[in-house]
Amino acid sequence: MPLTLRTAARLLSDHGLLREVIHDDRWMMQAPDDPAADLPFSAITYDTRTVGGGSLLVCKGRFRPEYLDGLDGRGLAAYVADTDYSAVVDAPGLIVDDPRKALSLLSAEFYGRPQDELTVIGITGTKGKTTTAYLTQAILNAHSGGRCALFSSVDNCLDGHTYEESDLTTPESLDAFRMMRQAADNGMRYLVMEVSSQAYKVHRVHGLTFDIGAFLNISPDHISPIEHPTFEDYLHCKRQLITNSKTLVVNADCDHMQLLRQDAAMADVPVAQYAFLDGTDGNGTDGTAGTDSRSGARDLFVAARPDPHNRMGFLLTADGAELGPFELAMPGTFNIANAAAAVAMALKAGVPATDPAIHAIERVSVPGRMERITAGGNLVVYVDFAHNYLSCKALVDEALRAYGDRNPRITLVAGSTGGKAIDRREGIVKGADGRAEAFYFTLDDPNFEDPTAIAEQMRSYVTDPHAETHVIVPREDAIRAAIEDARRHADRFNVVLLAGKGHERRNIINGKPVPYEGDAPIARRLLGL
Repeated sequence: MPLTLRTAARLLSDHGLLREVIHDDRWMMQAPDDPAADLPFSAITYDTRTVGGGSLLVCKGRFRPEYLDGLDGRGLAAYVADTDYSAVVDAPGLIVDDPRKALSLLSAEFYGRPQDELTVIGITGTKGKTTTAYLTQAILNAHSGGRCALFSSVDNCLDGHTYEESDLTTPESLDAFRMMRQAADNGMRYLVMEVSSQAYKVHRVHGLTFDIGAFLNISPDHISPIEHPTFEDYLHCKRQLITNSKTLVVNADCDHMQLLRQDAAMADVPVAQYAFLDGTDGNGTDGTAGTDSRSGARDLFVAARPDPHNRMGFLLTADGAELGPFELAMPGTFNIANAAAAVAMALKAGVPATDPAIHAIERVSVPGRMERITAGGNLVVYVDFAHNYLSCKALVDEALRAYGDRNPRITLVAGSTGGKAIDRREGIVKGADGRAEAFYFTLDDPNFEDPTAIAEQMRSYVTDPHAETHVIVPREDAIRAAIEDARRHADRFNVVLLAGKGHERRNIINGKPVPYEGDAPIARRLLGL
């Protein structure tokens, strides 16, 4: 059904958002009795610069009345806002409680509810969303002949094989539904998307039900005045994925597991679990299915274990049945856990456990995620997006897992963002403190803050009295100094960890993106590769 003023008013009313419709000094609870109310909108937008004939404009965020100047003359058909703007524009107004929620609902309707034509999988967690999304897409692409779309913080893919750089972890709702429409029209059967805490905080996925939702892990992150005021708020936003999913896949070792299962039980959402079992967890998990405390039904349980015959490999089982040995292109036990999550989601999406498509995870690599650069000798460099406590700890864990028998000298190069996620600064240091022997604190999206002050603050969190600490603000210079320092310690095996930027090729400075060569290209150049 086309989106018109009448159908838009009805949709918003059905969802309890509509306060009133205002047009020609008339206030009412439905669209006016006017033929124009049944004309389909030609476009929906939240950007006044794109308004044309027949457009529906959603006024969200820090909207100002002067933004509406001249829009009647450009053919504005109607606007949606939480404020009456009839004094400055003649077009009808749909006055709502929350324009962001309205934008999501109206966008889905305008694009013909493309989510109904796709199996939509949403992934949340503090760490691992991107890697898990790529792993899941790989399985579903292999199973379906390349018909799985992807929305990630690195790339978006709408046709199963073409990847374009993305701007947000989770797109704005209008952009998300537009891209879903393109994906469905391209013949995609599946969509795998990352779902950030901010996506729920600002209602980018309002009204969207995921066929499968995955909750990977949780630890404090994004705590700041402009993001989440407290960890409780951060976790609360993450938890919204559970009640907006038809099936939940969750890490059996996730913190606050009791709360997550209670959320699922209250919403009658079945729960599947996965875990990496290294024999040291001590939680009694044996890799077989659990039971749903409400119904007694078996839950799918996907377990990953170290492969005794391959130090870099692992074994997977689903409800105790062997799926075979695997070895990932991306190192790290954390990525093995991500692989188990991806396999659990694929199985819940209908991929048979015997399908060779599951082995597609072995060929996946994600730019800037556990990217290992070797130049021979006693030096290896890792480039990783690690930017909080959990991810930085996992990065150091992997360095020690891979090279611990060589008594490695670990060097961490890291900075942290300005103006938000203030808690990351201590968390990054905490993830390496006592295990890294040298720290180089540097620039990483300082925005309007002084990068030197951020670096010095991070330096103050180092408690190891034996660790060397340096502040070198230009990031390329910090990487060069770390690599040169490692070469001076050639009597030891050296691991240099470049954390935080991952694949990114820009730094946000004074509100603007400034081009940056990238950690991996710089490291390769300095290593002569």
